[in-house]
Amino acid sequence: MVDDALWAVIEPLLPKWPERSPGPRPVDDRRCLQGILFVLYTGITWQQLPLELGFGSGQTCWRRLGRWHEAGVFEKLHRILLADLNAAGQIDWSGACVDASHVKAKKGGEATGPSPVDRGKTGSKHHLICDGRGTPFAVITTAANVNDVTQMLALVDGIPPVAGRMGRPRARPDALLGDKGYDSNPNRRELRKRRILPVICRKGSPNIEGLGKLRYVVEQTFALLHQFKRLAIRWERRLDLHDALVSLARGLICWRRL
Repeated sequence: MVDDALWAVIEPLLPKWPERSPGPRPVDDRRCLQGILFVLYTGITWQQLPLELGFGSGQTCWRRLGRWHEAGVFEKLHRILLADLNAAGQIDWSGACVDASHVKAKKGGEATGPSPVDRGKTGSKHHLICDGRGTPFAVITTAANVNDVTQMLALVDGIPPVAGRMGRPRARPDALLGDKGYDSNPNRRELRKRRILPVICRKGSPNIEGLGKLRYVVEQTFALLHQFKRLAIRWERRLDLHDALVSLARGLICWRRL
């Protein structure tokens, strides 16, 4: 069920239906959201969504999901919740963490490719950046064979401006922590231009002492993201629908932290 407090935040963000729209009366937005969450949590297919639960058909729910994603509903929700966390002093700007995680893509589709860690089977990769406490800032989905380092700057630039405190909204951490997969001198220069200190291990050199302990939070965030069974394995062929579910999950993680 959708929590009343959470629904109070989401409802104003949803696009309104035309008063005189053709066809039958659409399923209530809150019930559709419950159906989407049911699929997200359980990992069942859209076709398996039980009609007797009153959430509408799976087709109704995934169409509504795509409509809401196109309207930027989940991005707006994420920004609101980040601002609330920032206002409560629960965002650690001292050091953001980046990492990537492979997921199987059972049905293929856009942004899929041979996975180097799964015997070349079709897969995708989630690239994630989070704050020093594991609050997710941004997630990018690519093919499984895309190098981590190519997405580092896109993740940094994908951090939304976070309000909630006096002054201008903040979108830059003090430092960026990464493993040897992000070793790149051009990227280090770009980070410094953004006034971000790169704390990234160099290939062929010993690991920076204590970095693994600091980066553990990003592994925890991936664990939270992939607790949503529909994301642990990618089933959506359409990238926009998969990204919509990722965005919704990202907002739910922030909601829990509040």
